[in-house]
Amino acid sequence: MIVSVKAGQAQSTKEVAETVAATLEEQGLEVEVKPACEVRSLDGYGAVVLGTPLYMGALHRDVRALLEKNRAALERTPFALFALGPIKADDGVDGSRAQLIEALAKLPVPTPFATAVFVGAYGPARLNFKDKMIAALPASPLHGESAHDERDWEAIRRWAGELTAELRWAVLALR
Repeated sequence: MIVSVKAGQAQSTKEVAETVAATLEEQGLEVEVKPACEVRSLDGYGAVVLGTPLYMGALHRDVRALLEKNRAALERTPFALFALGPIKADDGVDGSRAQLIEALAKLPVPTPFATAVFVGAYGPARLNFKDKMIAALPASPLHGESAHDERDWEAIRRWAGELTAELRWAVLALR
């Protein structure tokens, strides 16, 4: 069994985690999607796919906590990680990819066998109070930004499909 873990309150990361899981299931793998805050242990899982939004260059706190708490398990459990970085395709993902690599390097955890950064979606109505206050600041890059979704579903499915072989081996090794 593979666990696809998503962090954050945003629907965007959850929907990507569900799409990754569905793609893996189409390849014959058994996948369970769970919020990061609900994962108590990685025991019993052959592999892990983590999903996180990048907030100002940082991984979501629930993913950081899961990685740190399960460091020993991750030494023997293959894991992949995707992040939703920029909210506009025009911004590109290179800056967010560098932020992801830097954020992972700060944690005492093994390196994921695969990483990806995708453009996310933005919904100002879904922001919590603190984030709404930040977005309201004239200096914020989110100031005046309207809701939009520029996720590249084909790229997300393609990345998930590329994980299949590595994940299949991990699950077979667990049996």
